[in-house]
Amino acid sequence: MLLALVALPSFGSAISKRGADDNYRQGNYQQAIADYQALLRQGASAEVYFNLGNAYYRSDSLSKAILCYERAYRLSPSDDDVRFNLQFARSKTIDKITPQDDNFFTAVYRSIVTFCGVDSWALIGIVSIVMALLLMLAYLFASLLWMRKLGFFGSLAFLVVFVLSTVFAWQQKYWFEHSRGAIVMSSSIGVKQEPEDRAPDAFVLHEGTHVNIEDDGISGWKQVRTGDGREGWIKSGAIENI
Repeated sequence: MLLALVALPSFGSAISKRGADDNYRQGNYQQAIADYQALLRQGASAEVYFNLGNAYYRSDSLSKAILCYERAYRLSPSDDDVRFNLQFARSKTIDKITPQDDNFFTAVYRSIVTFCGVDSWALIGIVSIVMALLLMLAYLFASLLWMRKLGFFGSLAFLVVFVLSTVFAWQQKYWFEHSRGAIVMSSSIGVKQEPEDRAPDAFVLHEGTHVNIEDDGISGWKQVRTGDGREGWIKSGAIENI
């Protein structure tokens, strides 16, 4: 549900968690932001990024809200609340960019890979290999023919699930680790045709817009590409990596 708080695990930070949640509910968003940031310094968490994004959104900081939702999505791509709030926040941006469409097979593959998070795929893989081993034992030692058949074909099926879940977990981890996405933090920024202040603008972007970093080899500048394929150079301080 939009802007609903997600309950955080207590671990060793119950005071900070309680204070963050209470401050958010009471409308003390700046203090809630400080508390959630303190929690994130203890370790990345999709739930904390999600709640921090909500606090930023309530504080009218659209770009920071989107940045937090993007980070939460990376950690938990199958979370419906994260997806909904990310899409909702994106709908509030000025730049209405239509991404270039993937072909059908690429789109289907990407949707399957991101159906679960990395940890979920890993858990599925562990359960599958254990089941495959147990069924293989049934195949090797069962006296009844139907049990041997069940053990043989069942172990093959779970072995296939193990391989696929391992591939999907690796693929998702690879995508997120090698993704060079960033969010425009400036309210409005001209994207230059060349990495020079005097260069003419190729186009203008506004806060909250997602871009991909293509080149960061020139000090103070980054070459970026928008979802619809436009490219140009932008000041490094105008964007923040996801």
